Amino acid sequence: MNILVTLNSNYINPLKTMLKSLFVNNPGESFAIYLMHSSIEDEELDDLMRYIQQEGQELVVITVKEKHFSNAPVVKHFTKEMYYRLLAYQMLPQELDRILYLDPDILVINEIRTLYDMDISEYLYAAAFHDRSILSDINKIRFPGYEIDEYYNSGVLLMNLERQRMEIKEEEIYKFVEENRKKLILPDQDILNGLYSAKIKNIDEILYNFDARFYLYYRLANKNKIDMDYVIHNTAIIHFCGKKKPWHVNYSGKFHSLYKHYERIALG
Repeated sequence: MNILVTLNSNYINPLKTMLKSLFVNNPGESFAIYLMHSSIEDEELDDLMRYIQQEGQELVVITVKEKHFSNAPVVKHFTKEMYYRLLAYQMLPQELDRILYLDPDILVINEIRTLYDMDISEYLYAAAFHDRSILSDINKIRFPGYEIDEYYNSGVLLMNLERQRMEIKEEEIYKFVEENRKKLILPDQDILNGLYSAKIKNIDEILYNFDARFYLYYRLANKNKIDMDYVIHNTAIIHFCGKKKPWHVNYSGKFHSLYKHYERIALG
């Protein structure tokens, strides 16, 4: 399975934790981890290479040079790195037909083969939206000229690279940013939804993008069916969305101890 990650040095330890959970809970699978970056030091990359190879897996490093995205507009405190996952199809090997993008603030606690092999032949992406009607309504108001039925989270993206190479235009992305720069809150996610929402296959958020902040919401909304036993046995991906992260000193949350378990076996 091809896995894409895009990050800087600040997220190397969370990446190691995410990868440890991926490898432990997908025994017998072979992974090629494609890392897109622009600033990680060689020593850090060497360390990461050893870490992944010791797990019997492969790391492919794609260094994004300064000239790439030189015409790309940036907004607020966000950098050109916000474009990496959206334009990854340009820099990934042409023979790849699909790849699964994962944020580093994730735990993979069950098999992901079912997700990875999903039929997305008619779509650019598969992703989950967090089912809060108020969020969809707000984003429809923010981008009234675009077809946004649901607002998808960009932290887990199964990518149809063949179709992306045919349909996604870099200039359209830059144009969207220029025309909407005052409205952008999460730029990569806003671009994804503004331009491609109608071409995204919906996947179950409880299985494949479980927002760790909303455990109690999921439980109440599903009449207590989605309890801790259900999550541990069925959910593949737990996503620690938001500014507060489980590796921060003062973090607290339902899945904090689970995260610390994988962090300990990943980092010692």
